[in-house]
Amino acid sequence: MGDLLTGKKILVMGAANKRSIAWGCAQMMMEQGAQLIFTYQNERLKKSLHKLVADENALIECDVASDESLQTAFATIKDRFGKVDGIVHAIAFAPKDALGGDIMNASRQDFAIAQDISAYSLLAVAKYGQAILNNPASIVTLTYFGSERAVPNYNVMGVAKASLEAAVRYLARDMAKYGVRVNAISAGAVKTLAVTGIKGHSELLEMSEERTVDGQSVTTREIGGTCAFLMSDLATGVVGDTIYVDKGVHLA
Repeated sequence: MGDLLTGKKILVMGAANKRSIAWGCAQMMMEQGAQLIFTYQNERLKKSLHKLVADENALIECDVASDESLQTAFATIKDRFGKVDGIVHAIAFAPKDALGGDIMNASRQDFAIAQDISAYSLLAVAKYGQAILNNPASIVTLTYFGSERAVPNYNVMGVAKASLEAAVRYLARDMAKYGVRVNAISAGAVKTLAVTGIKGHSELLEMSEERTVDGQSVTTREIGGTCAFLMSDLATGVVGDTIYVDKGVHLA
């Protein structure tokens, strides 16, 4: 246990199960003394999250595809907890059919869905979340180096992650006047439920592990440690950045 985040309240959006990167981030922040609040999209995900979070009062329904849902969620959070010191945005989605094959065959609708949920949602979270963020505060999102490399079977999600990283830079510029820092973590491939939904995920994980500097995949706790740092007062000089936490995979 540490005290890096003692006294801070942090909202975690996108923690679905104990294998998710978002939950690794949550664990590390809790170990550093943070009080956490979680959002969930629907009752099925609430049930899964409730296995990890005993306090039901800390679970708030929120669908990032709906402005109304976002506004309601942030109003509920403010009523229950007051202002918060940070938001972890760990939300991404693309229809499975849009991940494989040739990218030019992705439908207009699937492309738009990937952009909306995976990239635009960060802008929406910042827009509606600004009212409940303290000054200073921190927003951290999660990306992947498929944003800059053509990773097999990643397709529209790679384009969405590139959009997300650009959004981080523009948001960092515009949120600065409110005392809010915005950054991204480019996490290495981890065997999460989301990754196992990608065709050829075993080969992707194997390739990633071979490229790490020590031959071992990065862990969710290692990624979470960087998230805890970015949420802390030690990271006040880190603004609009994408930090790789992949054990050097991006170097290859």
